[in-house]
Amino acid sequence: MTPYLRPALCLLLLLTLLTGGLYPLLVTGLGQWLFPVQANGSLLRDDTGRVRGSTLIAQPLNGAGWFQSRPSAGDYATLPSAASNLAPSNPALVQRITADAQRWQGTSQGAVPMALLSTSGSGLDPHLPLAAVAWQVPGVAAVRGLPASHLQALIDDATLRPLIGPPVVNVLLLNQALDRLAPLPTKG
Repeated sequence: MTPYLRPALCLLLLLTLLTGGLYPLLVTGLGQWLFPVQANGSLLRDDTGRVRGSTLIAQPLNGAGWFQSRPSAGDYATLPSAASNLAPSNPALVQRITADAQRWQGTSQGAVPMALLSTSGSGLDPHLPLAAVAWQVPGVAAVRGLPASHLQALIDDATLRPLIGPPVVNVLLLNQALDRLAPLPTKG
């Protein structure tokens, strides 16, 4: 037994140092050197340098003057992020979608796009299809006092066209550009 114990312990120590120490340090160092923004969370800062969010995670924005992202089953929290796992026949899902649709229907812009009623698989998807963003333009334009053409220019600039899949818009980036163009009027 002794001739097997020493090599096994040495191998355990070596592999622990390699896979538990050296490899993570190497990957972290390479990530910080080659992709510093992504390695640090793709944080989005305002003009004062304050962190406003991450381009990788959706966040709620209340009010009609903002483009809204998809609903979140986990209330946009990163730790319990997940889909709701509710079946289409589940009354709770039907009630939530009905309530959201009625809230959106108050804007009188026609049928609400499904992307504004359905959650993403993670509950944190920061992107919306172009149709869901375009559907929100009249309401946001009215609150901000902007012509729809100005908003369409912002949407065109914020549109991402991946190699595979349809074009999408990062809602947080779009809202940040919108706020630079025409800040919401303050009540006072």
